[in-house]
Amino acid sequence: MHPYTKTMRLHRNLCFAVIDGLTLIFNEGKYADKVIQQLLKRDKRWGARDRGFVAETTYDMVRWKRLYAEIAEVKEPFDRENLWRMFAVWATLKGVKLPDWKYFESTPLRKIKGRFDELSKVRKFKESIPDWMDELCVKELGKELWTKEISALNEQADVILRVNTLKTTKEKLQTQLFDLDIETEFIKDHTNALKLRERANVFSTEAFKNGHFEVQDASSQLVAEFLDVKPGMRVVDTCAGAGGKTLHIASLMENKGQIIAMDIYENKLHELKRRAKRNGAHNIENRVIDSTKPIKKLYDKADRVLIDAPCSGLGVLRRNPDAKWKLQPDFIEKIKTTQQDILQQYSRMVKAGGKMVYATCSILPSENQKQVNTFLKSEAGANFTLIKDKKILVHKSGFDGFYMALLERKQN
Repeated sequence: MHPYTKTMRLHRNLCFAVIDGLTLIFNEGKYADKVIQQLLKRDKRWGARDRGFVAETTYDMVRWKRLYAEIAEVKEPFDRENLWRMFAVWATLKGVKLPDWKYFESTPLRKIKGRFDELSKVRKFKESIPDWMDELCVKELGKELWTKEISALNEQADVILRVNTLKTTKEKLQTQLFDLDIETEFIKDHTNALKLRERANVFSTEAFKNGHFEVQDASSQLVAEFLDVKPGMRVVDTCAGAGGKTLHIASLMENKGQIIAMDIYENKLHELKRRAKRNGAHNIENRVIDSTKPIKKLYDKADRVLIDAPCSGLGVLRRNPDAKWKLQPDFIEKIKTTQQDILQQYSRMVKAGGKMVYATCSILPSENQKQVNTFLKSEAGANFTLIKDKKILVHKSGFDGFYMALLERKQN
């Protein structure tokens, strides 16, 4: 976490920023990453360390919300006094000395440590998760596996870059970043990945502005490779979003052939267009799914189809800790229906002899293997075979939780 917490002096304006941010995230349902982006623009005089403190402390408090609230004995909705009490818990557990501000006047330091030890015996408090999530994941993964997995999901994720091979090589980029004092290392079995030794603002580098890399988790980088694309193919990315995987596919195809990037959100495709330009990816065509027409037009026409399905996102809680509080059990039920609908519809774009990948960033078998099995038993799935699938768990891989299945449509 903060390498300098032990000697850290708390600065009032930075702490205020954290409290303001938490008010928006906890009480107004705002997304943590968006709130933090805004907070970081608040004071031009803040250096990297100040911004680091605001971002990391806010994320930390979001991640451990339930645990800190239990220790501080406060209930939602949190008023500012409640949030200061939770902040005092954070500081105490991190070994940060509390200054003599009025907010901290009656902070019971010993009691905080005692309650922490007590609550740490219960998984849902220790790992700071809602009851329903704990119960669901125990049911689907078993107690032992889930205990290891949720512990790993509460750790801070590494920053991983995907080298854009349309413009540079892994070795060249590594050297270029090294000259800026950004040290990276290769990752075994991840062809185009560089892992940062420590966090750094890579977005301000020339290499990023020139499209030499994107930030993309190592697990996510395996999806495009799983799709087994070749230059010259026609490939459809059906839930392209802002196009992390689309851009990877473009580099694997060496700009030859055609990629059709589809999404129901037009604004995400605008972002993809901007990123594609920066990446020098010229073979991507964007199509908004505003009716069933764009899908039907492509029936039996694609060599490869990627379904990076909407999901619970339980595999990426390290990056989106606020999803622990935003997710609802009924959303997971709804999304499973959507996943199956998408499989049924979009699979029809695969031509005979073509292949399709179904992928999620979830760790739940009910969103993963079970969806594939249901599809294969259905009429639409009857002419597909499962070639292979891959389950990635955070506690085993050190990277995001993911699932991917490669299916092939039989030759007529």
